[in-house]
Amino acid sequence: MSSLDKMLNLLDVFTPAAPVWATEDLIRYAGIPASTCYRYIKSLHQAGLLARVANGSYVLGPRIMEMDRTIRLCDPVYIAGTPVIQKLTADSGFSSLLCILFSDSIMCVQQSLAPNAPSALFTRGQRRPLVAGASAKIILAYLPVHQLRSIFAKHRKSIASVGLGADWDGFRLTLKQIRQQGYARSFGEYNPGILSVAAPLFNRAGDVLGSLALAASACTTSETAFAAAIPLVLEAGRQVSERISTSANVVDLPARAVG
Repeated sequence: MSSLDKMLNLLDVFTPAAPVWATEDLIRYAGIPASTCYRYIKSLHQAGLLARVANGSYVLGPRIMEMDRTIRLCDPVYIAGTPVIQKLTADSGFSSLLCILFSDSIMCVQQSLAPNAPSALFTRGQRRPLVAGASAKIILAYLPVHQLRSIFAKHRKSIASVGLGADWDGFRLTLKQIRQQGYARSFGEYNPGILSVAAPLFNRAGDVLGSLALAASACTTSETAFAAAIPLVLEAGRQVSERISTSANVVDLPARAVG
């Protein structure tokens, strides 16, 4: 691991459960000489990625908010998808999500929550495993074979546990079936009791960028009623992909999974 990697890894410790870190605790976490950690903290602070608060502690800095604004103005899935999922939620009565591929996970970039949305639903900035849930499976179904091989090698046990295939051939066959139907469904694969159905999102070259999904609690929604909304999801996915492909001011290069 390079020194730059070690410095950037310090940002990973800041979470909703632990938003404030004392300098001494950061040094202990990093497991590197104190002098080196002090230099890392100083660099992150000067860049605005960390902000100093009372008693020599740090929180995430304002530069991250500035970056988030840039993402909201430039991200093709966020820009093209936000108005579409807002309408989808209004029309279906279910919560809607936009997700993208991020390293070996998927990340929610926007959500439109229904009034009765389950509290455990995916929201912007949260990450989930790459092999669990409809939002992830529909992205997997459209990835190139070389990426899928790497993902399968790393996540073989998880892939089998969610029914995507016990071996490579089974994995490929399951993903082929998902592609043929054009959507993926899941029930409780990440959060117990959550129904989900997802459609793919493509750029102008036909590469998969992410997914659009509906989600609801099985406690308040029947599978029959939820399945009736599948055509709405497919149409919404088509609309978002079309908006992405016809936009002149977005960068729509596909993300790369790190298997």
